[in-house]
Amino acid sequence: MKIILWGACGRMGKNVAELAPEYGAEIVCGVDVNPAETPFPLYCAADQINEQADAVIDFSSPANLRERLAFCEQRRLPILLAATGYSTEDEALVTEYSAKIPVFKTGNLSLGINLLQLLVKKAAAVLNEFDAEIIERHHNQKKDAPSGTALMLANSVNEGFGNEKTFVYGRQGMVGAREKKEIGIHAIRGGNIVGEHEVTFAGTDEIVTLSHSARSRKVFAAGALKAATWLTAQPAGLYDMSDMLAGVI
Repeated sequence: MKIILWGACGRMGKNVAELAPEYGAEIVCGVDVNPAETPFPLYCAADQINEQADAVIDFSSPANLRERLAFCEQRRLPILLAATGYSTEDEALVTEYSAKIPVFKTGNLSLGINLLQLLVKKAAAVLNEFDAEIIERHHNQKKDAPSGTALMLANSVNEGFGNEKTFVYGRQGMVGAREKKEIGIHAIRGGNIVGEHEVTFAGTDEIVTLSHSARSRKVFAAGALKAATWLTAQPAGLYDMSDMLAGVI
């Protein structure tokens, strides 16, 4: 499988490039607005790319999203979007282009996180009288908060609660007693934490906590390569990890 790698010089881009041979993949070229030395051709924009590929893996940022999607439509390439922090307008753009090309979008490429999504949804359905709080921890260079994964988990918890809750992002000052309709989401930033997510259900005299800790970014790079391979066999549409793992978990 031949891959064009957006965000090639970032942390995740470097991990994808390092793991690619183990998954039978070749990075034919990369794109990054902050160029660095790479073992493959590197460009600053889509219009410079001449290489042929089977798929695009995008670990860059929401900036210039339309450029990437338009490039993939023109080349008829599937694209895996692994960045986070998309706006409402970005989400609409992704939906628009997914009618033309295969688009895989997820806030987290870890198998463990996607299993955790299923578990917290089930827990919320069973523990429907409990209070739910989510804590996410990431390195001090992460720009968006809360993390895309925390939002994925919050949405799964809310589904388990019948979509009756509202999200509260941190608390400050005299906010009063916690309301039953809340799902609290809290972000911690520090050091080089790869990614930790914890969902706590607090009831009367008992607490249930479900958590996941990523010890290396390679888990996300491996997930991206597996997902990109799977995506090349799909028709136009919008996909996520639950589609790829259907029948497995």
